[in-house]
Amino acid sequence: MHSIADSPLRTFLLKNPLIVLLILLVVGVQLSTGSLLTWQNMRGVLLDASVIAIAAVPCALLIIAGYIDLSVGASLALGGVVAGHVMHGSLASAPLAVVLAMAAGALVGLVNAVLSTVLGLSPFITTLGMLTAVRGADQLLSPLPLSGFDASFQFLGIGSVAGIPVPVIIATLVMVLATLFLAATPAGRHVYAIGVSREAAFLSGIAIRRIPFFLYVASGAMAALAGAVTAARLNSAPAGQLGLGFELTVLTAILLGGIALTGGEGSMLGVLVGVLFLGLLGNSLTLLGVTSFWQNVASGLALVAAIGITAATHEVRKRVAARRAQLSAPATGPAAPAASRPESAEIGS
Repeated sequence: MHSIADSPLRTFLLKNPLIVLLILLVVGVQLSTGSLLTWQNMRGVLLDASVIAIAAVPCALLIIAGYIDLSVGASLALGGVVAGHVMHGSLASAPLAVVLAMAAGALVGLVNAVLSTVLGLSPFITTLGMLTAVRGADQLLSPLPLSGFDASFQFLGIGSVAGIPVPVIIATLVMVLATLFLAATPAGRHVYAIGVSREAAFLSGIAIRRIPFFLYVASGAMAALAGAVTAARLNSAPAGQLGLGFELTVLTAILLGGIALTGGEGSMLGVLVGVLFLGLLGNSLTLLGVTSFWQNVASGLALVAAIGITAATHEVRKRVAARRAQLSAPATGPAAPAASRPESAEIGS
Protein backbone atom coordinates (compact mmCIF):
# COMPACT_ATOMS: atom_id res chain seq x y z
CA MET A 1 0.00 0.00 0.00
CA HIS A 2 1.40 3.39 -1.02
CA SER A 3 1.83 6.05 1.64
CA ILE A 4 0.67 9.64 1.26
CA ALA A 5 4.27 10.61 0.67
CA ASP A 6 4.22 8.47 -2.50
CA SER A 7 1.19 10.31 -3.96
CA PRO A 8 1.99 11.66 -7.46
CA LEU A 9 0.02 14.81 -6.65
CA ARG A 10 2.01 15.39 -3.47
CA THR A 11 5.27 14.84 -5.32
CA PHE A 12 4.24 17.28 -8.04
CA LEU A 13 3.22 19.96 -5.52
CA LEU A 14 6.46 19.52 -3.59
CA LYS A 15 8.34 20.22 -6.80
CA ASN A 16 6.05 23.07 -7.90
CA PRO A 17 4.46 24.68 -4.80
CA LEU A 18 3.95 27.99 -6.60
CA ILE A 19 1.28 26.46 -8.84
CA VAL A 20 -1.15 26.46 -5.89
CA LEU A 21 -0.45 30.15 -5.20
CA LEU A 22 -0.79 30.92 -8.91
CA ILE A 23 -4.23 29.30 -9.06
CA LEU A 24 -5.35 31.10 -5.88
CA LEU A 25 -4.11 34.43 -7.28
CA VAL A 26 -5.99 33.98 -10.55
CA VAL A 27 -9.22 32.90 -8.87
CA GLY A 28 -9.09 35.63 -6.22
CA VAL A 29 -8.37 38.53 -8.59
CA GLN A 30 -10.85 37.30 -11.18
CA LEU A 31 -13.60 37.16 -8.55
CA SER A 32 -12.63 40.63 -7.30
CA THR A 33 -12.30 42.43 -10.64
CA GLY A 34 -13.93 40.23 -13.25
CA SER A 35 -11.42 41.43 -15.84
CA LEU A 36 -8.26 39.42 -15.19
CA LEU A 37 -9.05 36.61 -17.61
CA THR A 38 -10.19 38.76 -20.52
CA TRP A 39 -8.14 38.17 -23.69
CA GLN A 40 -6.96 41.76 -23.89
CA ASN A 41 -5.67 41.68 -20.32
CA MET A 42 -4.12 38.23 -20.59
CA ARG A 43 -2.39 39.30 -23.81
CA GLY A 44 -0.67 42.07 -21.85
CA VAL A 45 0.30 39.62 -19.11
CA LEU A 46 1.78 37.21 -21.64
CA LEU A 47 3.73 39.99 -23.35
CA ASP A 48 5.24 41.10 -20.04
CA ALA A 49 5.97 37.53 -18.99
CA SER A 50 7.54 36.69 -22.36
CA VAL A 51 10.27 39.31 -22.01
CA ILE A 52 11.10 37.99 -18.54
CA ALA A 53 11.09 34.39 -19.78
CA ILE A 54 13.46 35.04 -22.69
CA ALA A 55 16.13 36.30 -20.29
CA ALA A 56 15.24 34.06 -17.34
CA VAL A 57 15.68 30.71 -19.08
CA PRO A 58 19.47 30.85 -19.69
CA CYS A 59 19.90 32.59 -16.33
CA ALA A 60 18.11 29.68 -14.67
CA LEU A 61 20.41 27.21 -16.42
CA LEU A 62 23.39 29.11 -15.03
CA ILE A 63 22.00 28.99 -11.50
CA ILE A 64 21.32 25.26 -11.82
CA ALA A 65 24.99 24.90 -12.78
CA GLY A 66 26.00 26.82 -9.65
CA TYR A 67 26.69 30.20 -11.28
CA ILE A 68 24.76 33.47 -11.55
CA ASP A 69 24.39 36.40 -13.96
CA LEU A 70 23.42 39.74 -12.43
CA SER A 71 24.17 41.73 -15.58
CA VAL A 72 21.02 40.75 -17.50
CA GLY A 73 19.33 44.12 -16.93
CA ALA A 74 22.26 46.00 -18.44
CA SER A 75 22.48 43.48 -21.29
CA LEU A 76 18.79 44.00 -21.98
CA ALA A 77 19.31 47.76 -22.22
CA LEU A 78 22.36 47.22 -24.44
CA GLY A 79 20.33 45.06 -26.80
CA GLY A 80 17.62 47.70 -27.05
CA VAL A 81 20.12 50.51 -27.64
CA VAL A 82 22.10 48.62 -30.29
CA ALA A 83 18.93 47.59 -32.11
CA GLY A 84 17.68 51.18 -31.94
CA HIS A 85 20.89 52.55 -33.44
CA VAL A 86 20.75 50.02 -36.28
CA MET A 87 17.16 50.96 -37.07
CA HIS A 88 18.16 54.65 -37.16
CA GLY A 89 21.22 53.96 -39.35
CA SER A 90 21.66 53.86 -43.11
CA LEU A 91 21.45 50.04 -43.13
CA ALA A 92 18.20 49.90 -41.17
CA SER A 93 17.01 46.31 -41.11
CA ALA A 94 15.00 44.54 -38.43
CA PRO A 95 16.84 41.18 -38.78
CA LEU A 96 20.21 42.95 -38.73
CA ALA A 97 19.15 44.92 -35.66
CA VAL A 98 18.24 41.72 -33.81
CA VAL A 99 21.45 39.93 -34.82
CA LEU A 100 23.72 42.81 -33.80
CA ALA A 101 21.82 43.29 -30.54
CA MET A 102 22.30 39.61 -29.67
CA ALA A 103 25.96 39.81 -30.68
CA ALA A 104 26.47 42.74 -28.30
CA GLY A 105 24.79 40.81 -25.50
CA ALA A 106 26.85 37.72 -26.29
CA LEU A 107 29.99 39.84 -25.95
CA VAL A 108 28.93 40.81 -22.43
CA GLY A 109 28.28 37.15 -21.71
CA LEU A 110 31.69 36.27 -23.10
CA VAL A 111 33.40 38.64 -20.67
CA ASN A 112 31.36 37.19 -17.80
CA ALA A 113 32.31 33.69 -18.93
CA VAL A 114 36.04 34.42 -19.05
CA LEU A 115 36.04 36.10 -15.64
CA SER A 116 33.85 33.52 -13.90
CA THR A 117 34.74 30.20 -15.53
CA VAL A 118 38.25 30.64 -16.95
CA LEU A 119 39.78 32.91 -14.31
CA GLY A 120 37.64 31.47 -11.53
CA LEU A 121 36.54 34.81 -10.07
CA SER A 122 33.34 35.11 -8.03
CA PRO A 123 30.36 35.06 -10.44
CA PHE A 124 28.40 37.31 -8.09
CA ILE A 125 31.09 40.00 -7.98
CA THR A 126 32.07 39.84 -11.65
CA THR A 127 28.54 39.99 -13.04
CA LEU A 128 27.62 42.74 -10.57
CA GLY A 129 30.61 44.71 -11.83
CA MET A 130 29.57 44.07 -15.43
CA LEU A 131 26.08 45.29 -14.57
CA THR A 132 27.50 48.68 -13.60
CA ALA A 133 30.01 48.85 -16.46
CA VAL A 134 27.55 47.89 -19.20
CA ARG A 135 24.89 50.19 -17.77
CA GLY A 136 27.35 53.07 -18.12
CA ALA A 137 28.23 51.97 -21.66
CA ASP A 138 24.53 51.95 -22.55
CA GLN A 139 24.19 55.60 -21.61
CA LEU A 140 27.40 56.53 -23.43
CA LEU A 141 26.07 54.88 -26.58
CA SER A 142 22.70 56.58 -26.31
CA PRO A 143 22.61 59.72 -24.13
CA LEU A 144 19.17 60.51 -25.56
CA PRO A 145 16.31 58.03 -26.02
CA LEU A 146 15.97 56.45 -29.45
CA SER A 147 12.42 56.23 -30.76
CA GLY A 148 10.28 56.09 -33.88
CA PHE A 149 11.28 52.74 -35.35
CA ASP A 150 10.22 51.15 -38.61
CA ALA A 151 7.08 48.98 -38.60
CA SER A 152 9.13 45.91 -39.53
CA PHE A 153 11.06 46.26 -36.28
CA GLN A 154 7.97 47.05 -34.21
CA PHE A 155 6.49 43.77 -35.43
CA LEU A 156 9.01 42.01 -33.16
CA GLY A 157 7.33 43.53 -30.12
CA ILE A 158 3.68 44.03 -31.05
CA GLY A 159 3.10 41.77 -34.06
CA SER A 160 1.24 38.46 -34.10
CA VAL A 161 1.43 35.24 -36.08
CA ALA A 162 -1.84 33.30 -36.30
CA GLY A 163 -3.13 35.47 -33.46
CA ILE A 164 -0.20 34.65 -31.16
CA PRO A 165 2.02 37.60 -30.16
CA VAL A 166 5.56 37.33 -31.54
CA PRO A 167 7.23 37.73 -28.09
CA VAL A 168 5.15 34.80 -26.81
CA ILE A 169 6.31 32.67 -29.74
CA ILE A 170 9.95 33.58 -29.07
CA ALA A 171 9.64 32.85 -25.34
CA THR A 172 7.94 29.52 -26.05
CA LEU A 173 10.72 28.48 -28.43
CA VAL A 174 13.38 29.44 -25.88
CA MET A 175 11.56 27.50 -23.15
CA VAL A 176 11.08 24.39 -25.30
CA LEU A 177 14.70 24.37 -26.49
CA ALA A 178 15.95 24.73 -22.91
CA THR A 179 13.69 21.90 -21.75
CA LEU A 180 14.98 19.63 -24.51
CA PHE A 181 18.55 20.67 -23.72
CA LEU A 182 18.17 19.66 -20.07
CA ALA A 183 16.26 16.44 -20.69
CA ALA A 184 17.63 15.06 -23.93
CA THR A 185 21.31 16.01 -24.14
CA PRO A 186 24.35 14.91 -22.15
CA ALA A 187 25.37 18.55 -21.71
CA GLY A 188 21.97 19.31 -20.18
CA ARG A 189 22.33 16.52 -17.65
CA HIS A 190 25.85 17.71 -16.94
CA VAL A 191 24.43 21.11 -15.94
CA TYR A 192 22.81 19.45 -12.92
CA ALA A 193 25.95 17.48 -12.10
CA ILE A 194 28.10 20.63 -12.13
CA GLY A 195 25.63 22.37 -9.85
CA VAL A 196 25.62 19.52 -7.35
CA SER A 197 29.41 19.20 -7.12
CA ARG A 198 31.99 20.62 -9.50
CA GLU A 199 34.69 18.40 -8.05
CA ALA A 200 32.65 15.23 -8.54
CA ALA A 201 31.63 16.37 -12.02
CA PHE A 202 35.28 17.00 -12.92
CA LEU A 203 36.30 13.56 -11.68
CA SER A 204 33.52 12.12 -13.87
CA GLY A 205 35.03 13.72 -16.96
CA ILE A 206 32.45 16.52 -17.33
CA ALA A 207 33.54 19.81 -18.93
CA ILE A 208 32.94 21.89 -15.82
CA ARG A 209 34.15 25.12 -17.48
CA ARG A 210 32.97 24.74 -21.07
CA ILE A 211 29.28 24.27 -20.27
CA PRO A 212 28.93 27.33 -17.95
CA PHE A 213 31.03 29.30 -20.47
CA PHE A 214 28.45 28.59 -23.17
CA LEU A 215 25.58 29.38 -20.78
CA TYR A 216 27.04 32.81 -19.95
CA VAL A 217 27.27 33.69 -23.65
CA ALA A 218 23.70 32.46 -24.17
CA SER A 219 22.51 34.48 -21.16
CA GLY A 220 23.95 37.70 -22.56
CA ALA A 221 22.56 37.05 -26.03
CA MET A 222 19.06 36.21 -24.77
CA ALA A 223 18.96 39.23 -22.45
CA ALA A 224 19.87 41.44 -25.41
CA LEU A 225 17.16 39.77 -27.50
CA ALA A 226 14.70 40.59 -24.71
CA GLY A 227 15.94 44.18 -24.94
CA ALA A 228 15.32 44.32 -28.68
CA VAL A 229 11.82 42.95 -28.13
CA THR A 230 11.18 45.54 -25.42
CA ALA A 231 12.42 48.41 -27.60
CA ALA A 232 10.24 47.20 -30.46
CA ARG A 233 7.21 46.97 -28.19
CA LEU A 234 7.75 50.43 -26.67
CA ASN A 235 8.89 51.95 -30.00
CA SER A 236 11.63 53.50 -27.89
CA ALA A 237 14.99 52.60 -26.34
CA PRO A 238 15.70 54.89 -23.37
CA ALA A 239 19.08 53.66 -22.13
CA GLY A 240 18.62 55.26 -18.71
CA GLN A 241 15.36 53.45 -17.95
CA LEU A 242 15.40 50.32 -20.08
CA GLY A 243 15.83 47.22 -17.95
CA LEU A 244 16.26 49.02 -14.62
CA GLY A 245 15.87 46.41 -11.88
CA PHE A 246 15.31 43.72 -14.50
CA GLU A 247 17.98 41.49 -12.96
CA LEU A 248 15.99 41.33 -9.72
CA THR A 249 12.81 40.57 -11.64
CA VAL A 250 14.52 37.68 -13.43
CA LEU A 251 16.09 36.39 -10.22
CA THR A 252 12.73 36.55 -8.41
CA ALA A 253 11.00 34.60 -11.18
CA ILE A 254 13.72 31.96 -11.13
CA LEU A 255 13.66 31.53 -7.35
CA LEU A 256 9.87 31.49 -7.29
CA GLY A 257 10.10 28.69 -9.83
CA GLY A 258 12.01 26.52 -7.39
CA ILE A 259 15.53 26.93 -8.78
CA ALA A 260 17.88 26.64 -5.82
CA LEU A 261 20.63 29.26 -5.51
CA THR A 262 22.89 26.47 -4.32
CA GLY A 263 22.58 24.84 -7.75
CA GLY A 264 21.86 21.30 -8.86
CA GLU A 265 18.07 21.40 -8.99
CA GLY A 266 15.20 23.03 -10.84
CA SER A 267 13.20 22.74 -14.05
CA MET A 268 11.96 24.90 -16.90
CA LEU A 269 8.38 24.21 -15.79
CA GLY A 270 9.21 25.90 -12.52
CA VAL A 271 10.70 28.88 -14.35
CA LEU A 272 7.55 29.14 -16.48
CA VAL A 273 5.34 29.16 -13.39
CA GLY A 274 7.56 31.74 -11.68
CA VAL A 275 7.49 34.02 -14.73
CA LEU A 276 3.71 33.73 -15.07
CA PHE A 277 3.24 34.37 -11.35
CA LEU A 278 5.27 37.58 -11.51
CA GLY A 279 3.44 38.75 -14.63
CA LEU A 280 0.06 38.04 -13.08
CA LEU A 281 1.04 39.59 -9.75
CA GLY A 282 2.00 42.92 -11.31
CA ASN A 283 -1.07 42.94 -13.52
CA SER A 284 -3.38 41.97 -10.65
CA LEU A 285 -2.09 44.77 -8.45
CA THR A 286 -2.74 47.23 -11.27
CA LEU A 287 -6.28 45.93 -11.73
CA LEU A 288 -6.87 46.25 -7.99
CA GLY A 289 -5.76 49.90 -8.11
CA VAL A 290 -2.54 49.44 -6.13
CA THR A 291 -0.06 52.29 -6.68
CA SER A 292 3.34 51.69 -8.24
CA PHE A 293 5.07 52.32 -4.89
CA TRP A 294 3.20 49.47 -3.24
CA GLN A 295 3.82 47.33 -6.31
CA ASN A 296 7.55 47.80 -5.71
CA VAL A 297 7.02 46.72 -2.11
CA ALA A 298 5.16 43.64 -3.35
CA SER A 299 7.99 42.81 -5.77
CA GLY A 300 10.54 43.01 -2.96
CA LEU A 301 8.41 40.83 -0.72
CA ALA A 302 8.01 38.37 -3.60
CA LEU A 303 11.79 38.03 -3.80
CA VAL A 304 12.04 37.38 -0.05
CA ALA A 305 9.13 34.93 -0.28
CA ALA A 306 10.81 33.20 -3.22
CA ILE A 307 13.92 32.51 -1.18
CA GLY A 308 11.81 31.33 1.75
CA ILE A 309 9.64 29.06 -0.40
CA THR A 310 12.69 27.56 -2.08
CA ALA A 311 14.38 26.85 1.25
CA ALA A 312 11.20 25.45 2.83
CA THR A 313 10.42 23.27 -0.17
CA HIS A 314 13.96 21.92 -0.20
CA GLU A 315 13.70 21.03 3.49
CA VAL A 316 10.33 19.31 2.99
CA ARG A 317 11.72 17.31 0.06
CA LYS A 318 14.62 16.15 2.22
CA ARG A 319 12.25 15.02 4.96
CA VAL A 320 9.95 13.23 2.52
CA ALA A 321 12.94 11.50 0.91
CA ALA A 322 14.20 10.43 4.32
CA ARG A 323 10.72 9.16 5.24
CA ARG A 324 10.47 7.19 2.00
CA ALA A 325 13.88 5.67 2.59
CA GLN A 326 12.82 4.68 6.10
CA LEU A 327 9.56 3.11 4.87
CA SER A 328 11.24 1.22 2.04
CA ALA A 329 14.03 -0.17 4.22
CA PRO A 330 13.47 -3.89 5.01
CA ALA A 331 12.34 -4.56 8.54
CA THR A 332 15.06 -6.16 10.61
CA GLY A 333 14.20 -8.46 13.44
CA PRO A 334 16.31 -9.20 16.50
CA ALA A 335 19.68 -10.65 15.69
CA ALA A 336 19.74 -14.44 15.65
CA PRO A 337 21.82 -15.97 18.44
CA ALA A 338 25.22 -17.19 17.36
CA ALA A 339 25.43 -20.92 16.80
CA SER A 340 27.21 -22.60 19.68
CA ARG A 341 30.22 -24.70 18.89
CA PRO A 342 29.75 -28.37 19.70
CA GLU A 343 31.67 -29.47 22.70
CA SER A 344 34.64 -31.66 21.91
CA ALA A 345 34.25 -35.32 22.85
CA GLU A 346 36.20 -36.35 25.85
CA ILE A 347 39.33 -38.39 25.07
CA GLY A 348 38.94 -42.02 25.77
CA SER A 349 35.16 -41.94 26.04
